[in-house]
Amino acid sequence: MQPRAVSFPLRVVAQDVALALFLTVMQVQGTVAKVAIEGAPRPLTDLGNLGYVLLTVSGLVLAVRRRWPVPVFVVTALASLVYYGLDFPDGPGWLGLFVALYTLAAYGDGRRSLMVAGVGTTLLAVVWLVAAADIEPRAAVGWVFFRIGASVMSAALGESVRSRRVIAAEAQERAELAERSREEEARTRVDAERLRIAREVHDTVAHAIAIINVQSGVTAHVLDKRPEVAREALQAIEQTSSRALREMRAILGVLRDDKDGRVPYPGLGQIDELAAKAREAGLDINLEETSPETPLPSAVGSAAYRIVQESITNVIRHVGPTRVTVALNPRIDALEIRVTDEGRRAAPGDDPAHPHLPAQHPTGTGSSAKPGRGILGMRERCQLLGGELDAKPTPAGGFEVTARLPLAPTGSRL
Repeated sequence: MQPRAVSFPLRVVAQDVALALFLTVMQVQGTVAKVAIEGAPRPLTDLGNLGYVLLTVSGLVLAVRRRWPVPVFVVTALASLVYYGLDFPDGPGWLGLFVALYTLAAYGDGRRSLMVAGVGTTLLAVVWLVAAADIEPRAAVGWVFFRIGASVMSAALGESVRSRRVIAAEAQERAELAERSREEEARTRVDAERLRIAREVHDTVAHAIAIINVQSGVTAHVLDKRPEVAREALQAIEQTSSRALREMRAILGVLRDDKDGRVPYPGLGQIDELAAKAREAGLDINLEETSPETPLPSAVGSAAYRIVQESITNVIRHVGPTRVTVALNPRIDALEIRVTDEGRRAAPGDDPAHPHLPAQHPTGTGSSAKPGRGILGMRERCQLLGGELDAKPTPAGGFEVTARLPLAPTGSRL
C-alpha cells in the first residue's frame, strides 16, 4: 500500500500539528501524573528515557496522519507494542494509537485499510494480554480490554466517516451527472425544436413559392393578351402569399413569449383548400378522402397535411400541369396516404425518355429547381410518428408517394 500523495490545505495541516502536540503532552503528562500517584514497575526514564521517547513519538507522528495514514498507524502500533511489552507504566499512552486507527479507517482506501487495522489490532491485543498476564491487582486487566475495545471502536468510527464521505461524493457525482443530463436534454430539445421549425418553414415556403412561381409565369405570358387571366393569377399569388404569411406566423409564434397571432397548425381539415390552391396552379387534383370514424390525433393530421402539401409542391416544381390523385384512407390503426401524378403531359420539346424532368414555364424558360429535401423531410415526419413512407416512379411515367401514419404514434412529435 503506497503512501498517498495528497495535498491538504494549510489549515488542515495546522490542525493536525496542533492535535499531535496536544496528544503528545496529554500522553506524557497523563502518564507521569499516574506514576506519581500509583507508582510503576519500570520508570519512564529506564533504558535511556525510552518510555518518554515512545510516548512522544506516538504523539508527534500524528502531524502527518492524513497524508500517510498507514505508516502513522504502524509507528504508533510499534510504539505501543514496545511500550507495553517492556512493562512501562500504563496511562493515556494509547491516545495516539486510537487517533491513528481512526485516521487509517477514515482516510484509507476501504477494505485494505480495514484489513491492516484488523491485523494490527489483533496483534496489539495479543501483546497487551500477554504483557498483562502478571499484572497486579488483577482488576487492572480491565484497562487492557478497554484498549482493545477502544481500538475496535476507533476503526469502526473511521470506517463510518469514510463510508458517509463516499456516499456523499457519489450523491454529488449523481447530482452533477443529472444536471449535465438535464442540460444535454435541454439542448436536444432546442435542436429538435429548431429542426421542427425548419421543416415547417420549408414545407410552407416551398409550397407557396412553387405556386407563386407558376402563377407569375402565367401572368407574364398572358398579361398583354388576356388581362383577365393575368388578374386571376395575381389574385392567386396574393392569396397564396397571404396564407403562407399566416402559416409562418403560426410556426414562428413559438419563438415569442406571448400567444398573439398564433393559429393551430394545418391538418386534414385544410386539405380541400390545399387542393383548390393546387388547381389554381394548373394541376388537375382528384381528392379521394374517407372521413375517419374518430377524430385523428393532431400530430397525425398535421403530418398528413404536410406530406400531401410537399408531394403537390414537388409535382408543381418538377412536373407542371398534370393529373394528381390524392387518397386519404383512415384505417383502424393507421392513416394511409397516397399521392400519385401521371407525369408530364406531352409538349413540344419534351424528352419522352425522361417524363419527370422539370416542366417548361409558359414563358419558355426551364425550371432550374434542384432536387431538395422534400422527400427526406416527409420521411422524417413519418419516422417521428413511427410510420413509414415510400416514394418511387410509376410504370406509367408518373410518381407516387405512399405513407402510413399510425394513429397511436410510437415516435415523438418534434
